[in-house]
Amino acid sequence: MKNSIKSLGLAALLAVFGAAFAAEDVGVVNLLSGDVSYTSGGASAKAKAYMKVREGDKFSVPAGAQLRIAYFKGGRQETFGGPATLTAGTEKSTQQSGTQPQVSTLPSGVPQKIAMTADNLQIARLGRSGGVAVRGVEREVKLTPQQETEVRQAHQTYEQLRKAAPANDINPELYLYAVLQDYLLYSDMKSVVAEMQKRQPSNPDVATMVEYVKVKTEK
Repeated sequence: MKNSIKSLGLAALLAVFGAAFAAEDVGVVNLLSGDVSYTSGGASAKAKAYMKVREGDKFSVPAGAQLRIAYFKGGRQETFGGPATLTAGTEKSTQQSGTQPQVSTLPSGVPQKIAMTADNLQIARLGRSGGVAVRGVEREVKLTPQQETEVRQAHQTYEQLRKAAPANDINPELYLYAVLQDYLLYSDMKSVVAEMQKRQPSNPDVATMVEYVKVKTEK
């Protein structure tokens, strides 16, 4: 009897760990149009742009909709046009129905930076709401030689992404914005948000980031 209880306890523990492993973040939705839905851990909801994707998430892309997932490991980027259904894996999706996705590969580290968009947007909302109280008080850090190299490489990666992206795609800018935000390089961020606004002038999230950078750089 005791052995049976111990076995049941061990099985339950393994199930918990197995569920936790299955829920690992593996990528990010970096393009979304239409009424795309997903199921994660038994719960269903509408997909959102720049949401993180977990292993085992199941997506339903209706006719006329579009979904793009960038995987953290390997940088694989998949663009699905509806109708299609798919399940996220660790490095690629398994498709249940629909035409095969368009596939490309992003440079190392780019999906992770783009995945910071939701957090960076929240920072922008909070920073913007401070208004005059935070104007001019943010001091840009002095970078180490290694950090300067990282920023320089990020600019090079951005140029590479920009050449390959459609005109209205702001993912290259969101990548560079995330790198510059990490180092509080607000002055450098001005040209990035200006480029985003030029490419998506009616995007309210872009407007939020523009105002945030303006607040941070005005004296």
